[in-house]
Amino acid sequence: MHLNMDGHGPLHAQLTRALKAALFAGTVGDGGRLPATRQLARELGLSRNTVLAAYEQLRAEGFVAARVGSGSFVTPPVRPDAPAPTVRIERPAQSAFARRGRRYHDHANMAGRPTPGMRYAFSYGVPYTNPALTNAWARELSRAAAYTPPNYPMTQGLPALRQAVCDYLARRRGVQVVPEDVLIVAGTQQAMALTARVLLDVGDGAVVEEPHYSAMREVLQIHGARVDAVDVDAQGLRLDRLPDPPPRLIYVTPSHQFPSGVVMSLERRLALLDYARRHGCWIFEDDYDGEFRYDAQPLAALRSLDRDGHVVYVGTFSKVLFPSLRLGYLVMPPGLREDYVTAKWQDDFGSPGIEQAALANFIADGGFERHLRRTSRALEERRAALMASLWRELGDELELADSRAGMHLVAWLRRFDAVQGEQLIQRSRECGVDIYPITPYYSRPPHRTGLLMGFASMSVMEIEHAVQRLAECVHAVARG
Repeated sequence: MHLNMDGHGPLHAQLTRALKAALFAGTVGDGGRLPATRQLARELGLSRNTVLAAYEQLRAEGFVAARVGSGSFVTPPVRPDAPAPTVRIERPAQSAFARRGRRYHDHANMAGRPTPGMRYAFSYGVPYTNPALTNAWARELSRAAAYTPPNYPMTQGLPALRQAVCDYLARRRGVQVVPEDVLIVAGTQQAMALTARVLLDVGDGAVVEEPHYSAMREVLQIHGARVDAVDVDAQGLRLDRLPDPPPRLIYVTPSHQFPSGVVMSLERRLALLDYARRHGCWIFEDDYDGEFRYDAQPLAALRSLDRDGHVVYVGTFSKVLFPSLRLGYLVMPPGLREDYVTAKWQDDFGSPGIEQAALANFIADGGFERHLRRTSRALEERRAALMASLWRELGDELELADSRAGMHLVAWLRRFDAVQGEQLIQRSRECGVDIYPITPYYSRPPHRTGLLMGFASMSVMEIEHAVQRLAECVHAVARG
């Protein structure tokens, strides 16, 4: 506890005044516990008797109350007046990076953020919640904490986790790599930030899909790239719309395009790889939820078809486990390993070691695969319930863009324009149903209404009830 002694009078009186000042400043809140007398005496270099005398004076004046066996606690309220509001000092951005950050990132407008107080929410960024996973993960963390060395982990990531990622990619995604190719990162966001540092200079061109995951566009823009949004059709990114001169970096989500749900065709994948080879550009493959398909085995990852080393492949555990884990992986292009590891070292030295060790063991002993199988079955049931409910309640009023993959689908309302879409969102939230427009993920917003509908976070029964309420709102808005 930091205290300022004024140097006037006996030490116990100085300490009493310093403690009062701390209480008035809110250093210890109402009802908060003061440090133990022995601890405070040791921290301040005073005798315990001095501290005891000060505490006794505070108790006599009613500022604190003693509880036998527990300590001394602040008696509310100790501040006679409410503290003055903090004055926010506006300052100009101090660097070009900060200026770009202010220009491109809006802290108050985060697309997809849940609305408080909703009974139902079609959240598309929230993974399936499995209580069995919580218990299994707690056991893995406890075990890992007991044997993980307390030193800084390797910047590139624990060898055991990198090997587990290699085995997993070979089995699930057709990607053949060695542990030396893998960099453990704090999710896709950090993977893109590192890639921008390694591959792009300020002013270099980059391409994102249209529509696209807006956070990736912002990372590139804040880094200083010139970003173009290129249309996606039923086959994936339209190569005939790529800008001239060719971009330095192309960001794609080929296994399950976000947010449209399109799966890039094999023909388009091969053409994109040929384009990158001919023009010397890089491809950032975001395989954010390629594990989940409900009709057939997924197409092999773009990285598995790359023979020229132009693909930066990124996967994350946020969607298949839980977002708070903040672990993902990046498969580095040949010849750029040291550059990527240096960028990671500069950013944070390395990802947390205990979590890495726990995840490595979870994958190695089969727990991760078992979780994926359970999750896939649950998601397939919820997806089927959502589609059946939508067709039953809204029928021909909808156009469903369903790729039979991932954890969300897109529902277009055939007769709703953008204004009616805003009215529908407002009315639905008044009825306790949180729905999300697809509009924020376009740089050129469409004139019709599209809804991003996640189905991972609600049960089958909740999905059915939520769609009934949503249909009532749709009909009410349509009537005007």
